[in-house]
Amino acid sequence: MTSIVSDASRTARLLSRPITLNGLTVPNRIVMAPMTRMFSPGGIPGDDVRSYYARRAAAGVGLIVTEGTYVGHESAGQSDRVPRFHGEEQLAGWARVAADVHAAGGTIVPQLWHIGMVRNQGEPPFADAPAVGPSGIRVDGTEGTGKAMTAADLDDIIGAFAEAAAAAERIGFDGVELHGAHGYLLDQFLWERTNRRTDSYGGDSVSRTKFAADIVAAVRAVVSPTFPIIFRYSQWKQEAYSARLAETPQQLEAILSPLAAAGVDAFHASTRRYWLPEFADSDLNLAGWTKKLTGKTTITVGSVGLDGDFLRAFTGEGAPLGNLENLLDRLERDEFDLVAVGRALLQDPEWAAKVLAGRTADLEPYNPAALKTLS
Repeated sequence: MTSIVSDASRTARLLSRPITLNGLTVPNRIVMAPMTRMFSPGGIPGDDVRSYYARRAAAGVGLIVTEGTYVGHESAGQSDRVPRFHGEEQLAGWARVAADVHAAGGTIVPQLWHIGMVRNQGEPPFADAPAVGPSGIRVDGTEGTGKAMTAADLDDIIGAFAEAAAAAERIGFDGVELHGAHGYLLDQFLWERTNRRTDSYGGDSVSRTKFAADIVAAVRAVVSPTFPIIFRYSQWKQEAYSARLAETPQQLEAILSPLAAAGVDAFHASTRRYWLPEFADSDLNLAGWTKKLTGKTTITVGSVGLDGDFLRAFTGEGAPLGNLENLLDRLERDEFDLVAVGRALLQDPEWAAKVLAGRTADLEPYNPAALKTLS
């Protein structure tokens, strides 16, 4: 009994600490990771979306990162059920979401998104614009399925991100996250296999970072100096789990430094398993290396709170849902600053409250079959 109480006390102590992101104070270290749901017909977040986010804020999530939202460019995405962050009705819906999250005691940022050469599956498109990317090449190497972006395309999409960020501040959000991960447009520029440009936006690591850095700079220019900008990135892609932007810390630093210089306040380092070391000769995960190399605030993510195969590979046995000791060890030594929770929080809206109170026996196990009914 003593050890259980002690563990609960340690969990609460480490996860309940507030943290400052530029001008924003987040009440604790728990972040809701962005998770695409396609529950917004016409791209408009309705009352169910408001309830979905506010419920988790009320249960103790300190910072909510919304599901990916399309920026205002015809090529940004196809699904008519993915929310958009442009348009009068869409922004009015998002303003109500932000107000409800604030009333529940949380903070919230939209994730601004352009899918690039990734095309949706199974959802009717609202736009028939051609797929665009740095070189018209999909993550799987397929050519001829889209077009390489022109100088006008680059300027228009940079402007679309800036307009969405300005709108986010105007309607009451607490910051923005730019989606530069998982093989979508910004990541396609960062990765040498999809970026074969010969102009200033292609070539070495620094040149491949220019498009994302230009977006960061454009956002920084249109929002208040204290308005936080978060940049999410990953090594892996949706269609290439073993892909890597950087094989060494030095290569990673070459990518991250221009982004930090352009105005990123925090990096959200997306991995599939947070406990895995990113490079040889160090136990640091991707968020840990990001913090070491840039000095910026970092968010870790990757199977936090999940049971089953993910954690069995790590512990050698089925890990209880509340077994967060490795995560807490890393947080306590400041390897990273915040912890993003995805599927576990999708399944159990009370996840944060239960973990902070030491009620890990009450956590609901993740059940993919129930996704369509979760709210």
